Amino acid sequence: MASEPAAKLTADAQPVSTPETAKLGDTEKKLASSDSDDLVSGPAAGEDGGQVNEKALLRKLDLRLLPAVGILYLLSFLDRSNVGNARIEGLTEDLHMSGNQYLTGLTLYFVGYVIFEVPCNIILKRTTPRFWLPTLTILWGIVATLMGIVQNMTGFFIARFFLGVTESGLFPGVVYYFSMWYKRRERQFRISLFFSAAALAGSFGGILAYGIGHMRGIPWEKGWRWIFILEGIATVLVAVAAYWFIYNYPNTAEFLSGKERVYIRNRLASDSDATHDERFTWGNVAKALKDPKCWLYGLSFHTMSLPLYTYSLFLPSIIRALGYTAANAQLLTIPPYAFAFITTLTVATLSEKYGQRAIPLVASALLAIIGYVILLANNDPTGRPGVSYTGTFFAAGGIYPATALALSWPAINVSGQTKRAVANGMQISIGNLGAVLGTQLYRQNDGPRYFVGHGFALGYLVANIAVSLTLYVILKKENTRRDSITAEVKEVGDLHGDWDGDDDARWRFQY
Repeated sequence: MASEPAAKLTADAQPVSTPETAKLGDTEKKLASSDSDDLVSGPAAGEDGGQVNEKALLRKLDLRLLPAVGILYLLSFLDRSNVGNARIEGLTEDLHMSGNQYLTGLTLYFVGYVIFEVPCNIILKRTTPRFWLPTLTILWGIVATLMGIVQNMTGFFIARFFLGVTESGLFPGVVYYFSMWYKRRERQFRISLFFSAAALAGSFGGILAYGIGHMRGIPWEKGWRWIFILEGIATVLVAVAAYWFIYNYPNTAEFLSGKERVYIRNRLASDSDATHDERFTWGNVAKALKDPKCWLYGLSFHTMSLPLYTYSLFLPSIIRALGYTAANAQLLTIPPYAFAFITTLTVATLSEKYGQRAIPLVASALLAIIGYVILLANNDPTGRPGVSYTGTFFAAGGIYPATALALSWPAINVSGQTKRAVANGMQISIGNLGAVLGTQLYRQNDGPRYFVGHGFALGYLVANIAVSLTLYVILKKENTRRDSITAEVKEVGDLHGDWDGDDDARWRFQY
């Protein structure tokens, strides 16, 4: 839920003197006794004294920012997961690959992704979003297109690796990007909306693969090559246009008036560090690496990435193994993804409304668990395909909203621009190690039940619940400890020389 407008801290919010404050060092003693007037300078009117309608401004930001980056992420997820659609259109047969060799190609994508995740976010910090995000998109679009003309297993392996390298910077980059535009409590909902493009990509992928599959014989015998070529070319064309519709930061955005720029800067100062002119230092990088919570955020996504990517990469194969034709299997992937899109938006809205993160994440993971229990419990999938197909709905309906919440957690809880950028990169890198494992689990001979793959996904979802509850307890306990030291800061943006990021006793975590 949106933060309340910053105001003077009231008398009942003054620091409390407790036995714990007696044990504090000089810095925290200073914080505990700070005059609240020094911490606050609320979201102001514009530079000309006129008023800005906050809700209208947020709608304006959403319309300018979300569709632009959402389209890029839709293309990213489409270009990484369409290999599953290409497989059932004859990719492995034409490239003379065994099932295990195909899985190795999937693994190589995530190896490249994991290695270059953090470096890409550092590059974003040192360049600009308008340059870096479209450039990345052009690069992976070229790689995705070239995948359509590979002639053997080696070419497939090389293309998948470099697709992972070039796509690695988009998601953590956009999460960091949002932190420079929106308040903490506004980011989670926008990140979930952004991530919902992944579910849309699944639906579009099924529709496109069904249509493109009919191009078999023009000129190749099978139509899988056209899936990569046409979707890759579309990515490059959109990326070129993105140089004009991706914006940098509020102080240079052309669509904002001077009054609106001042207002955004002042409202961000109410609960984030986005207005700090922070210099890049390796010490700030080390802060993220030394923070156990950053590793737990990574583990939260790790336990979701295996179910997420095994689902998106293998759903066409799972459905085809139930006895459907390749064409029908492409079409049947569409409804589960559409359901996932709906549940992602619904859970994001509820999470935003009630200010909860861990509880809706756990509830979503439980929904996905029901799906995998159904898939595993059906002893005769081909005889009762409708039962297993129903399980795919529950799985998708829980996986996507849970993943969106897990990915948004560090964006709203890590303070310090460089630390947050590195933490986001760490989360994706650690998380995608789960995807590396997942790519080896769905072996062709295991169908139609896929006991090993479904079993691992189920186990990982249970582990995600444990990690989420652990974070819930840690963050809540830390907030309680800090409540006894000093009141929550409302004006982080004004504390340029007196702010220690999320280690500051005045910072409060979202759980």
